[in-house]
Amino acid sequence: MTDAGTSGERRGRSPLGLAILSAIGIALIAGFVSLGVWQLQRRVWKLDLIARVEARLHASPVAAPPVADADDTYRRVTARGVFRNDRETFVQAVTERGPGYWVLTPLVGPQFTVLVNRGFVPAEKRAVHDRPTYPVSVTGLIRMTEPKGGFLRSNDPVQDRWYSRDVAAIAAAKRLGPVAPYFIDADATANPGGYPVGGLTVVTFRNSHLSYALTWFGLAILTGVGLVILWRGGRDRSSE
Repeated sequence: MTDAGTSGERRGRSPLGLAILSAIGIALIAGFVSLGVWQLQRRVWKLDLIARVEARLHASPVAAPPVADADDTYRRVTARGVFRNDRETFVQAVTERGPGYWVLTPLVGPQFTVLVNRGFVPAEKRAVHDRPTYPVSVTGLIRMTEPKGGFLRSNDPVQDRWYSRDVAAIAAAKRLGPVAPYFIDADATANPGGYPVGGLTVVTFRNSHLSYALTWFGLAILTGVGLVILWRGGRDRSSE
């Protein structure tokens, strides 16, 4: 019994086993360090994004363009035209004011049509909010389309049930024809009667990349300590 146990212990301490464990440990360290470096790079990107968005939020508005892409998100713009109130769309929303709807209304300008998120209305104000029929000027932030729907909820154009601000789908369902491929989040300029309530755009960016990086680097250090202990144990056993 003693001989068998001693033989098994020696096999567990073989140079091949030590080499395999060492290779795995080194690979883990390399992976953890790579992930830590990647998180630091993500942190630099996130800080740059936050700085750019902050600059856009405080910049003077420019004329709304007929097209825009993700690089234009949160740019302040002004659009002029007439609202097509008969084609407005209600998108379910949960805001700091509670549950309700975003009111998306086509703004028909001299050159193109753009959807405007005029703001939030609670359910009881859905039918009685302000609907101007005269030419207006809207200032707000460019936002990118939100295709398909919300979390676990798909938009249902046939039933006119919307969970996300899907520009293309809304334009098709409301028969708007060509529209700008983005929507404008209206600013906090008050509407007659108080609704819709604009200026509720949430502009926050989670930035936990430094803590993630430190976690990965910490795991690399712990793995390195484990390797040192393993190597010392192997050296001590080889000298027996």
